[in-house]
Amino acid sequence: MRLTSRTRNGISILEPDGKLLIGIGDAVLRDAVEAELAAGRSRLILDLQKVTRIDSSGMAELVAAFSKVKDAGGVLKLLRLPPRVQSILGVTQLMSVFDVFEDEEEAVASFD
Repeated sequence: MRLTSRTRNGISILEPDGKLLIGIGDAVLRDAVEAELAAGRSRLILDLQKVTRIDSSGMAELVAAFSKVKDAGGVLKLLRLPPRVQSILGVTQLMSVFDVFEDEEEAVASFD
């Protein structure tokens, strides 16, 4: 899995691309979130539109990222969930934990 990041209005937008699976994407996501926090950036959006597969380890990493960011005094929001990710979040009742957006403008504006 590849992950790119960019900043918009002081908010870091992380864009994983590929499989968020144990041993493939979970470490990439964890490292990216930790790097953002280490750099003092704690307002994060995960744009998941290019995630092609996710397993339980990937879901656990989403929850861990949420907790790490929150513990650092920040906020993590999700953007453009693929149907599979949305379904898993719904079944596991994690949808209520995350702020989820379909539009980047709305996600960025929600930090104000």
